[in-house]
Amino acid sequence: MILDNIKCSNCKKPYPETGVPYRCSNCGGVFDFSEGLPFQPGKNPSAQGIWCYRQNFGLPDTLPEISLGEGNTPLVWINAEDHPEKKIAFKCEFLEPTGSFKDRGSAIITSFLMERGVKIALEDSSGNAGASFAAYAARAGIQVLIYVPESASGPKRSQIEAYGAEIVSIPGKRSKTTEVLIDAFENAKPAQNQTIAYASHAYLPFNIPGYATIAYELYEQLGEPPGTIISPVGQGGLLLGIGRGFEAMHTAGYISKMPMLVGVQAELCAPLWAVSTYGQLDFRMISNEETIAEGIRVKYPVRGDEVLNSVKNCNGRFLTVSEEEIIEGRKQLAKNGLFVEHTSAVVWSAWKKTLGTLPEPVIGILTGSGLKTIP
Repeated sequence: MILDNIKCSNCKKPYPETGVPYRCSNCGGVFDFSEGLPFQPGKNPSAQGIWCYRQNFGLPDTLPEISLGEGNTPLVWINAEDHPEKKIAFKCEFLEPTGSFKDRGSAIITSFLMERGVKIALEDSSGNAGASFAAYAARAGIQVLIYVPESASGPKRSQIEAYGAEIVSIPGKRSKTTEVLIDAFENAKPAQNQTIAYASHAYLPFNIPGYATIAYELYEQLGEPPGTIISPVGQGGLLLGIGRGFEAMHTAGYISKMPMLVGVQAELCAPLWAVSTYGQLDFRMISNEETIAEGIRVKYPVRGDEVLNSVKNCNGRFLTVSEEEIIEGRKQLAKNGLFVEHTSAVVWSAWKKTLGTLPEPVIGILTGSGLKTIP
């Protein structure tokens, strides 16, 4: 399978025709879609899940379709209590098959692994990505080891194990988990006829077209492009993918304007907010403390530059919210019938902080289910 449109973002080396390297063997750079994503209107009504948009994935037709019915999540409109004329529509990604938006990316990553003959895959995650990948890998018959930080919530760990994946629990901060996995992967000696891959949702580019399907769905649901997208940001792949989807539609002349992208981070770990606000800081100066929004506790986003540029190019911004605001946001969402994890709840407080200042309609992305955090 030739992937001429995927190249190293540093040295421009094309993605190889065999194997599943998570980064460039020539310079260590990250692979990306070098010319953006394609866009053709319409969809295949007989395809399952996000695969009805596969003509926009920028991937060959030979790719198998692994699906659990992901995508097509509803929009729920809520009015502000103190300003009833202002409202927001929440895209309910917590209603995906495994309870998080990660399913859109896992469907394509797993399909790619299957096409490349991968039998064993490793992934690191604070919970949602690991649970999602474990589910789709089980569907594809791929053996999985998920490296998680010791602090990962119990329900997410139980969910990962329920799909048959093996958990490797790593003491220390989230970044330590990635370091240990990469060391184990680089030193792995696979048995004969076994292909092992690091199926990283941060390094591999194949989840980006999956997240872009949110853009296509939003346009269909609204009948127009949104004015603003507010989303939690850790690695930033979700916001980047949504931006790429709207960019593809805009480049194709299908829409006349781009929505503003607003990325939200926890005050205790907000590297992208810090860089966008103060410039290229020494990352040692950026806080990396424990936050209840565990899904966005990422000090070194792999595609940080791309996320920053995507937000900048649409006149967007980054915001931070405190732990108290996250807790209050979760309560307010629950009062409106939306039970989400704390990582998702950052969207509520960000919306209230910017009430009346953002282009409408405003869309908030609710990324993960609150059921994943019940002791």
